[in-house]
Order: sequence, then structure tokens, then C-alpha cells
Amino acid sequence: MEYRRFGRTGWNVSEIGYGMWGMAGWTNSDDDQSDRSLDIAVEGGCNFFDTAWGYGAGKSEEILGRLLKRNPDQRLYVATKIPPKNFKWPSKPDYKLEDCFPADHIIEYTEKSLKNLGVETIDLQQFHVWEDAWADNEEWQRAVEKLKADGKIQHMGVSVNRWEPENVLNTLRTGHISSVQVIYNIFDQAPEDTLFPLCKELDVATIARVPFDEGTLTGTFTRETTFPKDDWRSTYFVPENLNSSVEHADRLKPLVPQGMTMPEMALRFILSNPDVSTTIPGMRKAPHVKSNLSASDGKGLPNDLLDELKQHRWDREPTAWSQ
Repeated sequence: MEYRRFGRTGWNVSEIGYGMWGMAGWTNSDDDQSDRSLDIAVEGGCNFFDTAWGYGAGKSEEILGRLLKRNPDQRLYVATKIPPKNFKWPSKPDYKLEDCFPADHIIEYTEKSLKNLGVETIDLQQFHVWEDAWADNEEWQRAVEKLKADGKIQHMGVSVNRWEPENVLNTLRTGHISSVQVIYNIFDQAPEDTLFPLCKELDVATIARVPFDEGTLTGTFTRETTFPKDDWRSTYFVPENLNSSVEHADRLKPLVPQGMTMPEMALRFILSNPDVSTTIPGMRKAPHVKSNLSASDGKGLPNDLLDELKQHRWDREPTAWSQ
């Protein structure tokens, strides 16, 4: 496992982190399977784990808490997120800060997360949605500083809305934010335009989420792919999105190098960018953990392939189904 400096925190985190949404928010989640997969990740050198209260109303946090108890002598970095008070994902431009993150809500849900995780301090707390219009509102800033002063969190981050990588730039300039979590993958290259350069300038860490484009970049979807009704992907991969996603993924298949899988190519594309601090694929099964962690070997992708993949950038706009 290779490690990277996590912005101004100075932490050295595994460049392959662990996204924990699927362990509590998707169908067919299994606690025993989750525990085993997490243990394998730790054995493989993974030390950065991203969860949220919103993943199963605290269940994913509790699963991570069990991992921490099983590894009391390991330095494992814990990142979680505060749900918006209105429990609506993503936020909308007309939402006010008091709709989503009033000070008492920020503190209340941090304390809930501390209890679920079984820790005294959270390494990285994050806002689970965001609007840059809130940047200069002192209410959230005071709440963050109080949590830091009380030792309940070490750093604060922002998880930006899907396909809105620039909806955080002024917030980063306040100096209160240590990391930004953003969708970045072969299709979603827009963070390279403005967000990543500003993060580099301000020494803000970057967490690349959704490395497989919610599964599209695994190359396993077809136009006939379906999901159970209680799986959020059934409302995300509506025919309009599924058909277009499959078309874009199929165009990539001829580019996959011999001896490499499409998921590996997707991860290596991300890791080839030094502006990325860590990426957090969702992993529920042991074989996925092992294969994803193996992409961290410092090799990245050859420049000619990277140049080709740059041509597959797919800029999308938020819609009613994009969530």
C-alpha cells in the first residue's frame, strides 16, 4: 500500500481508502461479511475509512466502531459526515444554512457519531451536503471551532454535491475546512479544472469518491441491469442514465490493458493524479477489497493511456434522479 500526505493535517493515509456506504445503505449488506472485509483491508494497509451517520442511521458508524475496537493499536483514520437537518440529499441552491446545518444540529450529530463510533474524537468530520453560498455564515464556523476546541473533532471537511465540484471554493478559502470530498473518476474529470488547483494552493486534502461511477466503470452493467426497489440505485439508474452509462462504459472497454480489469484501470486513473489524497471505493466482499487494494503499487497508468482516457470526460448536470 502506498500512502499520501492528507493536506494540512499532515496525516499519511492509504491512497486506497474504504467507502462504507454499501455496508448499511444498500441491499444484501451482511454484517459478518462487512467485518471480514474491513479486517482484510486493515491487513492490506488501508488506514482511512469514510462513513456517515446517514449510512443506515448510524449503522455504518457502528460497524466502523467495531473495527476500531478490534484494532486498538493500529492508527486508523476515521472520517464521517453530518446529515443535513432536513435529511435531503443533495442540497439545493435555495436551501438556507438553518435548513441543513444550524449550530445545534452540527454539535448534536457529531455527538451521535462519537457514540456510534465509540471514540472520544473524530479525525475528520464532514458536512454531507453543501452550498457555497453558506461560506461566510459564521454560525457553522463557530460550531466547527467549538467542536475542535472541545476535542470532539480534529478537522472539518466538506462532501460536495454530485457534479458540483466548484460549489465549495469560497468555503475552502475561509480556512475552516481541511478536506473536500468530490466525485472524481474517468468520466467525472471536472474537479481538475478549478477545485484541485485551489486545494493544492490551500493545502486542502482531496478525497475522490465514486471511483467506479456507482458501478458503471466496473464494466458489468448492461441495458437490462436492474436493482431491487429498496436499493437507491433503482432510482438513480433510471433508463435515461443506465443506457447512457452503459454506452460510455462500453467505449472504454477496448482501452483496458491486457492483464488489467476495468475497475483496476479506473482506480489507477485516479491514483495517477498526485492531487488526489485518497480514493474511497465501496467494498463489501473480500475479493473486491483485495483487488482494489492491489491497485496501490505506485505505478499508475502509462501517459499514453491517460491521454486517451482524458478524452472520455463526461460532464453532467444535476437532475431530478442524480441525487
